[in-house]
Formats: sequence, structure tokens, C-alpha cells
Amino acid sequence: MPTFQFEAMDATGQEIRDVIEAATEEEAQGTIRQMGYFVTKISVKKSGAQETTQKAGRKRSFAIGGGGTKFVCAFTRQLSILQDAGLPILRSLKILENNAKPGKLKNALMDVCDEIETGSTLSEAMSKNPKVFNRLYINMIKAGEAGGALEVILQRLSDFMERSESLKKKVKGAMIYPVVVIMVAVSILIFIMLKIVPVFAKMFDEFELDLPAPTLLLVAISDFVVGYWFLLPAIPLTIWLFIKLVRKFKHGRMGWDMYILKLPIMGNLIEKNILARTTRTLGTLISSGVPILEALNITRETSGNALFERLYGRVTDSIREGNTIARPLAEYSRLGFHPVCAMFWFLMGATPGILMMCLTPMKDMGFMLALGAQAAVGAGILSTLWYVTKIKTRVVDDLVVNMVDVGEETGELDTMLYKVADQFDEEVKTLTDGLMALLEPLMICFLGGAVGFIVISLFMPLVALIQGLS
Repeated sequence: MPTFQFEAMDATGQEIRDVIEAATEEEAQGTIRQMGYFVTKISVKKSGAQETTQKAGRKRSFAIGGGGTKFVCAFTRQLSILQDAGLPILRSLKILENNAKPGKLKNALMDVCDEIETGSTLSEAMSKNPKVFNRLYINMIKAGEAGGALEVILQRLSDFMERSESLKKKVKGAMIYPVVVIMVAVSILIFIMLKIVPVFAKMFDEFELDLPAPTLLLVAISDFVVGYWFLLPAIPLTIWLFIKLVRKFKHGRMGWDMYILKLPIMGNLIEKNILARTTRTLGTLISSGVPILEALNITRETSGNALFERLYGRVTDSIREGNTIARPLAEYSRLGFHPVCAMFWFLMGATPGILMMCLTPMKDMGFMLALGAQAAVGAGILSTLWYVTKIKTRVVDDLVVNMVDVGEETGELDTMLYKVADQFDEEVKTLTDGLMALLEPLMICFLGGAVGFIVISLFMPLVALIQGLS
């Protein structure tokens, strides 16, 4: 006799999960109704061998890492539409699994369907695949299941993910053009330094010309590129590895994250982008019924910046003590002084002096090394002093604090957080557009200046040579 596993509700509305033996599904439903339960889901319980055979027949494709945000966003929107149409959750998931392309998401959906068939809830099944469905996603699904409004939560979640993905794409798209132009320009300049300038330098040596200062600098740069060309890719790679190593430590990560928040131009964009994302995340979680402490913990983990993680941690502690959100937002959002951050500012200021020392011609080695060292130390100290003037600035301005305060007073905290997120999204869009408009003339000036410097440096000795011959 087959065994049926079922989900039902008793007279008090409590959910019941159990198994029952019956000849047919109709007989099993009749028996369950006689027990005083209302059947919500029933299916034949497969034996272990059947489940193993079924899972073995469904091939999973090879995939590395987590599911792409774009695919998870599209899946969430489609699932919300299917749930709004009234389809059972398992059927909806199987439809989307069959339509999904082979990859991480499809493999995860296979696992979710298998878990649901064994009696797990949707949130429990998704929690087995944390690389595809993150903690924010799972907690919102759990809140939707608890409140009986899964389709509404899925719509909110899909709206949230689409807004976040749109903002991320806009920022990334704005950086593609300048990055490509800079890479092409640097490649052309490296070619000139490797192939063109050495020919002119050899000619100048043969004629024993007294070279002017710009030409000496150009020849020194060319000699450095020719002699140490392998450092051109090695230096950026070393810097990247150094930053990765520093960020492995708690204080190193805090110092770096504080440093990038106050970078000229880009720091403001990064700060507003994080504020937009975190306020929208917190507003979405609160409106979905997630408890405030859990919502703050999820927001802290998804902020992606150590300074904001510390801030939301202090807000969580304040809530536990019975205080409001607005007060710790204003109190603990100051940048503060951090030695690792000061080190990065010093290195940024000292970089031009270090480059001057590296490009010093051999005959002027002593004087230029001393001058470069003085320039590096002086500029590094000035850069660090500029950072010290910023340590009292706040990453959360009065606008956010006041709107959160009003939201807490009126009970409309989620609405106010949405408004804050919308405003910062608009400011990020404006900053990105302004940055794009500024980068184009800056790149033209940089390329024009570099080409002009090379032409003038090469032609000044040539003009002197022609005058001498005439």
C-alpha cells in the first residue's frame, strides 16, 4: 500500500505535516478529513531508491561560484508572476527549472524542488544553496511564508533586486568607456617609449647634443620602460595583492574602506551608492515583516564596507538597549582617525616623489634622489594632514537621520527608508553622469598633454641640431 505525505491545517489554523497509508489519493484525503484536518498538499512519498534514481536521472551541469544576480533577479520576477497566478509553488519552481539555462541557478532549483518534495518549506530549501540565494533573500521568503503573502514578498524582492542591479549596471557602464580609452592610450604611450624614443636618443648621443630638461626626462622615462618593462604589469598586480592582504585583517579592511570613502570624486559616489543600497535593503526587509534586529544584521552583512558594518552594528546594539535608530546613526557615523587609512593617504601623496626617484638620470642621481625623497615625504605629509581634516565628517548626513527619526515617530520607517534610497539613487545617477561629462575632457587633456610633451621634447634637440648645421 502506498504511503502519502501531506500538509494540512487543523481547526486552530496550525500547520500539520505527517504521512498516511492508503490505497489511493482520494482515500488518503478522506481519511485526513475524518481526522479533522484541511488538506493543503498531498503527494506519494517516494522510497529512498526511487528518490536516488530520480535525482540520478536529472543531470546537473558543472558550475563554479554563486548564481549570477541577473539570472536570480529574472527568476524572482517570474516566480512572483506564477505565484500571483495561483500556481502551486512546486509546479512553479519546476516550470522555471525546465526553462532555466544550464548553470548554477538551474542546479540550485533542482535541489530546491527535491527538498520541497521531501516536505521542506521554500525558505528551508533555498537555505541549502547560500551561494545562489543569500541571507537577505531567504529571510524575506521566510517572512512571506510566515505572513501568508509570498507573492507580495516576491514582488517586493524582485523590485528591490531590479533597482539594485540597474544602479550597479549604470555605475559599471559609466566606467567602461574611460577604462578602455585609458588602456588604449597607455598602450600607445608604452609603444612610443619602447620603439620610438630610443631611436631619437641614440641619434642625439651620436651628435653629442646638450639635451634640454624635457628631453632628459623623456629619455629617462623611456630608459626605465625599456629596462624595466616587466614592472609595468607587476606594479599594479603587486598593489592589488598588497591591498587584498591588508584587507584580510580586521583593522586593515577598516582602514582601506575608510580611505576609499574619502577619495576625491569617487569617494562621494561610493558613499552614496552604499547608502542607497543599505537603506533600500533595510526598508525592504522591514516592510516584508522581518524583525528589526534581523533586518539590521542582514543590512550590515550586505553593506560591503567595514565602516558601515560598524555603524549598523552600533545601531543594532542601540535597539537592543531600547533606544532609537536615528540617534546612533548620527552619533557613530563619523569617519574618525585610523592609522591604516593614514598610511594609504601618505602613500598616495608620496607616489609622485617616488616616481621622480625611479626616473632619475644616472648623471644627476644624487641631487634628484634627494629632491625626490623630499618631495615624497612632503607631499605624503600634506596628504595625511588633508585626511586629518576629514576625520570629523559623517558618512550619514542629517537628511538621513531626520527622515529615519520621522519614520520612527510616525511608524512609517520603511516608507522613509525607501524615500532616502530613491534620493540617493538619483544623486548617484547625477554624479555618474557628471563624472562621465568630466572624464571626457580630462582624458582629452591628458592625451593632448602627453603627446605634446613627447613632440616638444623630441623636436627641441632637432631644432637645435638643424640650426647648428645651417
